[in-house]
Amino acid sequence: MTTQTEAKIALGTWSWGTGGSAGGNAVFGNSLDTADLKDVFDAAIKNGLNLFDTAYVYANGESERILGELVSSYDREQVFISDKFTPGVQNDDAENPVVDMLEGSLKRLGTDRIDIYWIHNSADVERWTPLLADAVKTGKVGRVGVSNHSLEQVKRVQEILKPHGIKLSAVQNHFSLLYRSSIEDGLLDYCKENDIQFFSYMVLEQGALSGKYDEKHPLPADSNRGKTYNPMFPALADLLNRLRSLADKYQASPAQIATAWAIGRGTTPILGVTKVEQVLDAAKSADIQLTTQEVSELETMAAASGVDTRGGWEGQA
Repeated sequence: MTTQTEAKIALGTWSWGTGGSAGGNAVFGNSLDTADLKDVFDAAIKNGLNLFDTAYVYANGESERILGELVSSYDREQVFISDKFTPGVQNDDAENPVVDMLEGSLKRLGTDRIDIYWIHNSADVERWTPLLADAVKTGKVGRVGVSNHSLEQVKRVQEILKPHGIKLSAVQNHFSLLYRSSIEDGLLDYCKENDIQFFSYMVLEQGALSGKYDEKHPLPADSNRGKTYNPMFPALADLLNRLRSLADKYQASPAQIATAWAIGRGTTPILGVTKVEQVLDAAKSADIQLTTQEVSELETMAAASGVDTRGGWEGQA
């Protein structure tokens, strides 16, 4: 069985469920519930992809609810769940807002534990990190991680957790051919040197690097991702063409090539899935090994595009 420490790929549920500003309907133009995703989930488990990443903020808990309903058809030991405390949407009336959000997530997921629990952003490292330690002490959290934190913030989190006997075991940041800041600022190397698993999200930039979309075949125009990426496609033409040519060479898809690049860089990609074919794509991506020259060429072309996909949620102090 694939375990969370061995899995080369995690599956993301950001686009599952509707509701709020971060629901699948608002961000991706989707409207998906449990019945729509059952075949997707079954295909994932069948192909050994059993680590799922979610968060309360994804459709105000609807993503968690859907995931919990899908997991309920399986032995809980077969599935690994990654979930998050999101600063900014907490209940400040709670004695410990982190534990409060954790308890709500557990209820929606229908489980008594979360395998990896994260602080979702770096809004206030000093406030939230000690409360994460309290969440671990409930016995309902396995590993802990931080998402959207800089190198210096990661180091500070480690300092805060150390007296509690808790090791930071994972970092989850935006990382793709179009957003390589974790390479440039040394965070990725630091994680490798300190046995911290690096999870990369938005590896396919919400589908913009999947090969299915381009200037002539845009993303849904009324979705947030369409508004963000459609204007970038003219500048991405050369990179997308190279992804397609490498896909032909490896008898793969462009999405698999972009994912294989991230795996080759030593990260665990989190791929959003809403269709069975996307699950099968993900399962095959781990078997592709690009050459050093191909990795370098892709990064050079990505840099030459001049496209910057830094998110408005990133780089908070």
